[in-house]
Amino acid sequence: MVSSKKPDPPSSRGPKRSAPRLIGAHMSIAGGYYKAVAAAGELGMTTCQLFTKNNNQWLGKEISTDDVQQFQRALDEHHVSHPISHSSYLINLASADEALWQKSVDAMVVELERAALLGIPWVVVHPGASVLATEEQGIANVIRAIDAVHQRVRRGQAELLLENTAGQGSCLGWKFEQLAAIIAGARHPDRLGVCFDTCHAFAAGYPLATASEYRRTFELFDQIVGLDRLRAFHLNDSVKPLGSRVDRHAHIGLGQIGLDGFRRLMGDQRFRLIPMYLETPKEDRDGEPWDAINLRTLRDFAGE
Repeated sequence: MVSSKKPDPPSSRGPKRSAPRLIGAHMSIAGGYYKAVAAAGELGMTTCQLFTKNNNQWLGKEISTDDVQQFQRALDEHHVSHPISHSSYLINLASADEALWQKSVDAMVVELERAALLGIPWVVVHPGASVLATEEQGIANVIRAIDAVHQRVRRGQAELLLENTAGQGSCLGWKFEQLAAIIAGARHPDRLGVCFDTCHAFAAGYPLATASEYRRTFELFDQIVGLDRLRAFHLNDSVKPLGSRVDRHAHIGLGQIGLDGFRRLMGDQRFRLIPMYLETPKEDRDGEPWDAINLRTLRDFAGE
């Protein structure tokens, strides 16, 4: 059985050039969880992201022992490791509506429990939208929600990854300071990590295209949040321009970030051991899946 243990922080181990990079994509679970892994493996991916249930529904079908066994067998057979899951888009941990906030906490607990059953170590979640509340009130609600979730899910099972957002509407997490405030405010900050989405960062106003911009963005992230918090990357180009605060994903190199930004990211040895997941549109070009094309581009940049 392939281990799904959490990768160490980027500063704690040196690069292993002989091992292929952990690069994959979000894959469909239609037909079974193992199908997502098999589809990833067939395209040459070494990791993958998935939903553990329909992301637009609160409830999901129970995960059976057979589901778990098939999933773990597929990881082994296809040489895929470090899978992560993404939580439902219905969850809003920042909500000022107490009923929705409680429903979101309950759903987040279920997301972590489902991931743990499958042996998935991390669940990605957007911090949420404050809507009619202030930014400060929204952040306080997220902290309160995380603490409530941690009270109900024991340490050592699946844990939370906060994802930076593009900042549409009242969505939180688009400023590095907001992520830092949430982590600092939680009772158990050691149980939290960050998933860095390139499209979201760019749309939120953090440039990545030129060498100096790339360097400065990650200097800021390190100063405010800490590179040791990084546990995953979402690799997406941005349809919309820098600072637009509009979340529209594009294929690698075909958006406003451009190829050079991703070339630098893939060549950055600090992040060599951190799993990376494409969330680009699912479509074909001349009969070839864009997932395969994007993966090939990234592996070329990584020297593989």
